[in-house]
Amino acid sequence: MQRRAVLGLGAAGLVAAGAGTYLALHHERQAAPAGAAAGPLSAEAAAFWNASFDTLDQKTYQPAVHLRGKPLLLNFWATWCAPCVKELPEINQFHDEFSAQGWQVLGLAVDAPTPVRGFLERIPLKFPVALAGFTGTDLSKTLGNAKGGLPFTVAFGTQGEPIWRKLGATNLEELRAMVRTTKA
Repeated sequence: MQRRAVLGLGAAGLVAAGAGTYLALHHERQAAPAGAAAGPLSAEAAAFWNASFDTLDQKTYQPAVHLRGKPLLLNFWATWCAPCVKELPEINQFHDEFSAQGWQVLGLAVDAPTPVRGFLERIPLKFPVALAGFTGTDLSKTLGNAKGGLPFTVAFGTQGEPIWRKLGATNLEELRAMVRTTKA
């Protein structure tokens, strides 16, 4: 009887310790970096902000560290996607026009490093580009791209939540209108 009570207390202790560890880790993942708006994120937003991506120089790019707390235009693209290639110069122009207002831009290439390097040598972009690989399609679906098509663009407000989405090519006028009509 005493052994059963000790085992029961031990099991309860393990459950409590596990729950405490889970809550500590969960809270840590949800916490905003310094200077960013605090508060829990929706599951879709957390999927992006908790992700990390490779860069072309084989480093790790973490959006939560580099971008959180300011409005962000996130563009999923690929070198083999003609509408993506067509819209990137206009997204680059958006970056030039709106970075002074705090807007940031990140391109996530759903592609391999070699073609992305070649593309960026021909058409340099002024905003960061990271590699999402083909798993980027899953992330774009989590962010509202039910069809998994490209290009796909998401705007995030300062709180880290999506405020605008577009499947298919966008253009500078549409992006300007998005800034005017959304609350970043």
